[in-house]
Amino acid sequence: MGRTSRRDIPLLQLLPNALTMTAIGAGLSAIRAAVEHDFKTAALLILLAALLDGVDGRVARMLGSHSKVGAELDSLADFVNFGVAAPLMLYFWALQDYRKIGWIAVLIFAVCCVLRLARFNVDAKSDQPTAASAYFTGVPSPAGAMLLLLPMFMSFAFANAAVLPDPLLCIYTTVVGLLMISTIPTWSFKTTRIAPGNVRYFLLGVVVLAAAVLTYPWITLVALCMAYICAVIWGFFLWRKRMRG
Repeated sequence: MGRTSRRDIPLLQLLPNALTMTAIGAGLSAIRAAVEHDFKTAALLILLAALLDGVDGRVARMLGSHSKVGAELDSLADFVNFGVAAPLMLYFWALQDYRKIGWIAVLIFAVCCVLRLARFNVDAKSDQPTAASAYFTGVPSPAGAMLLLLPMFMSFAFANAAVLPDPLLCIYTTVVGLLMISTIPTWSFKTTRIAPGNVRYFLLGVVVLAAAVLTYPWITLVALCMAYICAVIWGFFLWRKRMRG
C-alpha cells in the first residue's frame, strides 16, 4: 500500500480560525470579568469579540481558506459571545436582585440568539438565493448583544444616568431577543458600496471613529447603538418602498 501524501497547511490559512478562537476566549473572559464585577472590562471584551466576529469571515474569504469547520466555529463563537456572555453580563450587572424574572429574560434572549443563528445557518446553506441580499432577516446576534448592553453603556457614559428599573430591563432584554428572531428586514452593511471619490472620506471617518472609541468608549458605543437603531428603521422603510415598487 502506498503512503498517503499530506500537504502542509500554510500558517496564514489558519488565521481566520485563530481569530474565531480568540473571540471565544474574549467572550469567556468577559463572563469571568462580570462575575468579578469588573463590568467595564467585560464590556470591552465583548466589543473585541464583536470586532473579531466581523473580521474573521472576511479574512477567510480574502485568503481563500473558508471551510465548513470555520463556519461552524464562527456560529458557535457567536452563541458563546453574544447569546451567553452578553446576557450573563447584564444579569450580573443589574438583574441579580430580580432573580427569577431576570433569569427568565436572560434565557429568552439566549434561546432567541441560538434560534437566530440556526436560521442564519440554514439560509446560508440553502441553494435558493435570497430575494433581498442587502438585508438580514431580524437583528444579527452581534448587533443584538450590543443593543442588549446599551443600558450598561449608558450607565458608564453618564454617571448620573438612571438605570432602567428591573422589570423594564427584563422587558427590554426580551424585546431585543425577539427582534433577533423576527422577520423584520435589517440593513446589511456587507452590500454597501462607496464611490471611489468618497473612499478617502470613509477612511478618515474610520480613523476618527477608532480614536473616539479609544478616547470616549462609552459615549461612542451609545452613539453607535443609537445610530444602528436609526439605520435599522431607515433600512426597513427603504425595504418596504422597494417591495411596493
